[in-house]
Amino acid sequence: MFAPGTESLVKQAREIQEEELQRFYGRISKHLLSNKEVAVEVVDSLQRLHLIVSATKYARTLPPDLIKKLQTLLRSLSCPEQFQILSSAILRESLPLSLHTLSTELSQDSRALSYMASVVLSQDLLPLCQHLLKFLESRQPEVQVPKHTLPILSKIFSFSPKILSEDQVNVVSRKLADWLRYASVHQGASMSSGGFFTSPRIRQPAPMTEVDGAVAGDFFTVLCVGQSYTEDQWMNMYTFSMMKNWLLTYDTEGTSNAESDDRSEVDSSVMSMVSATSSSSRLLPPKERLREKAFEYCHRLIEQSDRKALKRTDAELQKACLVESVAIMDIICNEDASYVYRAFPCIKALYGRLSPDLAFARALLPIAQFYLNHSETAAVDSEAVFYQVFTRFPAELFNEPMLAFEFVHFCLHNVSVLQEKVVIYRHSFPNLLKFLAWNSPGLISEYVELLPSLLAPETAIELLHSLLDLPCLAAALDLQHRSSCYPALDRAVWDQQGSKITASLDAFRQPSYRGLFLYILRPEAGTGDTIDRLSTLHEALEGMVESPRVVRCAQIVPVLLHIYFNTVTQMADEKLLNQLLLVLLERSSLLFNIKNFSTEVVFSTHLQTLCKLHPPLIVDQYKELLEFVTLFIHSIYLAILYLSYDPRCTVELITSFFEGIEAVLFEITQVRQSSSPPCYSPRLLTVLMTALAKLASRSQDLIPRASLLLSKMRSFARSGPVAVYFSEEDTEEIITRAHELINLLKLPNVAQFVLAPSTHGDSPRWHRDTNAGLPQRMRAISGLLHNHSNFLPA
Repeated sequence: MFAPGTESLVKQAREIQEEELQRFYGRISKHLLSNKEVAVEVVDSLQRLHLIVSATKYARTLPPDLIKKLQTLLRSLSCPEQFQILSSAILRESLPLSLHTLSTELSQDSRALSYMASVVLSQDLLPLCQHLLKFLESRQPEVQVPKHTLPILSKIFSFSPKILSEDQVNVVSRKLADWLRYASVHQGASMSSGGFFTSPRIRQPAPMTEVDGAVAGDFFTVLCVGQSYTEDQWMNMYTFSMMKNWLLTYDTEGTSNAESDDRSEVDSSVMSMVSATSSSSRLLPPKERLREKAFEYCHRLIEQSDRKALKRTDAELQKACLVESVAIMDIICNEDASYVYRAFPCIKALYGRLSPDLAFARALLPIAQFYLNHSETAAVDSEAVFYQVFTRFPAELFNEPMLAFEFVHFCLHNVSVLQEKVVIYRHSFPNLLKFLAWNSPGLISEYVELLPSLLAPETAIELLHSLLDLPCLAAALDLQHRSSCYPALDRAVWDQQGSKITASLDAFRQPSYRGLFLYILRPEAGTGDTIDRLSTLHEALEGMVESPRVVRCAQIVPVLLHIYFNTVTQMADEKLLNQLLLVLLERSSLLFNIKNFSTEVVFSTHLQTLCKLHPPLIVDQYKELLEFVTLFIHSIYLAILYLSYDPRCTVELITSFFEGIEAVLFEITQVRQSSSPPCYSPRLLTVLMTALAKLASRSQDLIPRASLLLSKMRSFARSGPVAVYFSEEDTEEIITRAHELINLLKLPNVAQFVLAPSTHGDSPRWHRDTNAGLPQRMRAISGLLHNHSNFLPA
């Protein structure tokens, strides 16, 4: 919120009375705006006025004379820029204005055009668009206005693409093609500083140079260097900056029609021949001509990027131009397949030049996009390109946040094509997860969307282990990064990391742990589901459990697991479901020892999902479930819920589960006065009691044993240590549940009907269906089991 002083000013601005406001308007209009000697007071008054008009969500109506003087300030050639900025801000917050009130003398000052456009853009786009197009169509000599027209026009069609008609699109396309191709290759005339003994001289304009200092021998591009630039060179640079957005918006199939300004009746086959010849490009319709000129421009930029730049800023500009040029060529090839054969030799040579140097990784992503879109058309093998992208980039550049963002969005944009055509995509998830492990806060939403595409039946188990080991991956990447930064011999620097982190760094360099770290940092899937010595790896990484990066990764694992199981259950067969159940049981006790991690990764929900989808899992894996039934409440819940759904559920199997649960409940109830209070929740006790009753109802020989144990629950709940630990409500809940189950087991047939329903009893409508007999039967049973019922047996 606002600071106290600021909040007070805002409150005063909102509560100002109309009478006082009108006096303030008049004082500004009559005195300050007409007095050029008090610039400081003018600025202060304009700032106060801006606060007043922007303090409420409702636009204020300014007096006409005040609006007129603010517009005068906005258009004035000699007005300080601070006045224009404040005037523009005030007019944007006032009621909508007509463009016609701002258009007077608009073409005489480029700076004023920018501020006026910001006013109109906030209110009415169409009049401003019409006004700008008049400037573009005019045949006036060079002026400063068009240089600022293109950015404004670009912003307009970004807001509203349909604002331009077909004829207007053709007009702009024709202008853009000329600016892009026919800019001067000589520098602009620099203004002489002059002096007492000097006078301005007319000098021959110097030629533009390349980034390596050589004279520019071809047409002008953004990679041409000079001391000053002409107006058409500025238009060239502005045109290239908006070219990608323009082509994506208006260069689509069917946009050029017979009603365009440059009509052509040339046959399509002849047209493709004409498009290949630059000298004949003026015969093309505007959009196709722009496409040709943009292609030539990008081809020249790619050639210029091979030059050794003298300045670091020019080297960075070369990389940015490569990214933009390849992207524009990709768009052009998408619209006209004939360009693919002209573009691929250039793109292939560019890839060969850039691929050895990972400093150009961000420029290689658009090349990969080009190969993904057009390699089949050109019959070019793209496997090497994608192998490098999906193996080297994440493994070696995981700590580059911008590359991580662009890489993940590249995957999201092409997810369906990658799944179908790029074999290595789904097998590269150990590498892809490195971006998430290092940059988890900024990429979580992207990976939630991307994760389903990485799932395949053959890699589902390994991916599940990788998600559970994501905090370990973050810790290993952190150690790898630190180890590369700090030499092994520089112990003083190592010791500054803290004793715990230093111990993990030592382990990272030890040969005995090398295999573990190589596995957790593996680039591809297929080397095994998990490692036998996972607990050893956890010990080696123990010093990293409090690392912020590791903790953040642990927090996002539950979200990813939810996405994983929602997806995998749609493709899993019986064999895979059995494997997933075993993994969950195994990993329940093998999680990285991060605070709250084991409690946040709730396996019970996922186990329930698997068993509900395939109830025979309980019988198939009953031995493994029995081993965990003494430790995990969700195993108990699953056993009692789905055991009776399988026809293979025998008396021996029911007895095995019963004895396991009976042993656990017996140990819990053996509380002595001298022992410490129990650490079990009331819910665990009620689930255990219900489990015994359910199993006993399925095998009536077990009813006496279950009743005997349930009868001890009252004395257990009222004992001293338990009474101290549990609240009165918890104690009553335990006693009530035990009493209800004892009474229910006294009626075995009813108990089996209530506690062990048939497989059709899990329908969510079953207990609400008015046509079913269960509601009436439940009410009858409730009456029989009521405390004051006379029907209870002695």
